[in-house]
Amino acid sequence: MAGRPAATLRPEGIVQVRVPLPFSLKWVNSYLLRDDRGYTLIDPGLHTAEAEASWEAVMAEHGVAFADIHTIVLTHQHPDHYGLAGWFQQRSGAPVRMSAEAYAYAQRLWGADGGAAFKAELTALYARHGMPAEALATLGPHLDSFVAKVAPQPAVTFLEAGETVRMGGETWLAIDAPGHAGGQLVFYAPSRKWMLCGDQVLPTITPNVSVVPGEDDRQLERFLGSLRELARYDVELAFPGHREPFDRFAERAAELAAHHERRLAEIVGLLREEPRTGYALCMRLFGERIAGDAHHLRFAMSETLAHVFHLEHGGRIGKRGGEGEGSYTYFA
Repeated sequence: MAGRPAATLRPEGIVQVRVPLPFSLKWVNSYLLRDDRGYTLIDPGLHTAEAEASWEAVMAEHGVAFADIHTIVLTHQHPDHYGLAGWFQQRSGAPVRMSAEAYAYAQRLWGADGGAAFKAELTALYARHGMPAEALATLGPHLDSFVAKVAPQPAVTFLEAGETVRMGGETWLAIDAPGHAGGQLVFYAPSRKWMLCGDQVLPTITPNVSVVPGEDDRQLERFLGSLRELARYDVELAFPGHREPFDRFAERAAELAAHHERRLAEIVGLLREEPRTGYALCMRLFGERIAGDAHHLRFAMSETLAHVFHLEHGGRIGKRGGEGEGSYTYFA
C-alpha cells in the first residue's frame, strides 16, 4: 500500500479502510458507516498481525473504539473479507451478519472437520481435469494455511437477499450476487444511489469466477446474469472490495461481461487447435504467472473450469475421457 493512506474519510461520510493482505492484491477494502449508534463495519479483512496493527492505528486516528461498532456485515465468505470477523466480534460484542449460503461455505472450509472433505473434493476435481500429482500435493497445505487467518470463527446472524438493513443512517437493499462467491450479497442505497458491491464489480481488475466442488457448475452463467441485473440499478458511486470507489458502475459491469465473452472465445480457439485438458487450458491461459504458486493456481484452475463448463453447457465444446479413462479432454 505504498503511497496510500491506511484509511480515507470519503466526502460521503464513509471511512474506507485499506486492510493489508499478504497477496498480490495488497489490500482489501473495509468500510465504516457511522450513525447515531456508532458504526457498521463492512468486511473487516484477513486475520494477520499486520491487519490487527493497521486496524488499531486506523481506529485510534479516527476516534473509533471497539465498543462503537454495533454491527458487522460480510458481503461474502472469502477469507480476505471474513477473516477478522470473529476477532472484531470478540472485542465489540457486535453481531456478525452474512447470508446462510455464504456461512455454509465457510463451514465447509473451516468448520468441524477442518476442511478435510472440501480438500478431498477439490483435489479430486482438479485431478479429473488433468492437474499433475505434484501440483495437487500443494493444495492441502495451501488451504490449511488459511485456518489461522479466519480464527476465531464468528457467531453469525443470517441476512438474506431481499432484506433491507440500516447502515450509516441509510436504508440498504441486500441483493443476491452469485458467481464470484455463492451467497455473496451486495447492498444498494436508493436514496443516495450508492452500491456496496463486494467483489462482484471491481473497477480495474476482474473478479475471480470459480467452480466450487459440491456446488452448481454454472457459476459463470450466474455471474453474467448477476452483472446484467446489477447494471439496471442507478448507481452514482460504488464502493468495491478492492481498489478505489468508482462511478460508471453499469459500464464497468458491461466491460466485465465482455471480458468473459473474449475469454470464452479464446478457449474455443485453443480447442480448435487441439483437444486439451482443463489443466492444459489453465496453463495456456495463465502460464508463468501462476507457476509454483498454489494460491494463484487454485484461482486460475477453478476459473478455467468455470469457463469450460459454461461452454460445455452451451454446446460449444465437448469432452471425452474421465470415469476411469483418465482426465477429461475437451474439444471444439
